[in-house]
Amino acid sequence: MKKFVVALLGFSFFGMAALAQDATYSRADVVKNLTDQQLDLDKPRSVCVGADSECADEPQTRGFDMRITFEFGSAELSEKAKQNLDVVASALEEGSLTSTKFRVEGHTDAAGGDTYNMNLSSERAKAVMSYLESKNVSADRLKAIGFGKKSPLPNKDELSPENRRVELKVQAE
Repeated sequence: MKKFVVALLGFSFFGMAALAQDATYSRADVVKNLTDQQLDLDKPRSVCVGADSECADEPQTRGFDMRITFEFGSAELSEKAKQNLDVVASALEEGSLTSTKFRVEGHTDAAGGDTYNMNLSSERAKAVMSYLESKNVSADRLKAIGFGKKSPLPNKDELSPENRRVELKVQAE
């Protein structure tokens, strides 16, 4: 069975009202982003085959940035990260999302070696997945994957702390 990953377009949370618990966004914001920006699975797909320069015009998509960031060299969730994940966990139980499966993708900045960063990014993804599971999101709906330093944020320095993050992407089978 082949699995296809549907990437969600990036979503900015700047300027949104914070919840009383100081989360960066609301449950409604998460649900809207995950439902409004899902790509139509029935539409034809295209793949660019060629050199990087030939495929440069292909649209870049990224996942739902849950604003789960980490300290340098750490996979430990901060209190702010837990507050944001509480909102995400609640949103994943929304009617339209209850049967949806997700990839929890960990990333690092460019400091350090490839192996170290791959392991660290995997640990970050697992920490988020574990926390979501503790909030009653079923483990069979989540898959933790580490990408190391391979996918820095667009228009950011590779060493930017913002690259130490976890994103959520819809996974369809």
